[in-house]
Amino acid sequence: MMQLLLVVAFSAAPLMLYVPPLRSLNPFMEAVGMLVSEAAGHMLWACLRFRRGVRRLLLLVSTASGRSN
Repeated sequence: MMQLLLVVAFSAAPLMLYVPPLRSLNPFMEAVGMLVSEAAGHMLWACLRFRRGVRRLLLLVSTASGRSN
């Protein structure tokens, strides 16, 4: 039982390095918020381009299938 406890304790210890201290969490969340707000405009543009591309592909497939009949 002691061996299991030691294995769990030492396997979780490196994970503590990835958890930031509370004093640096607020600037991190602020940076994430800024990144999300800046990426929102680009995502809208990318979604519109993607929809336009899918529409063109569907139009191409529908016209190709119409010609083969």
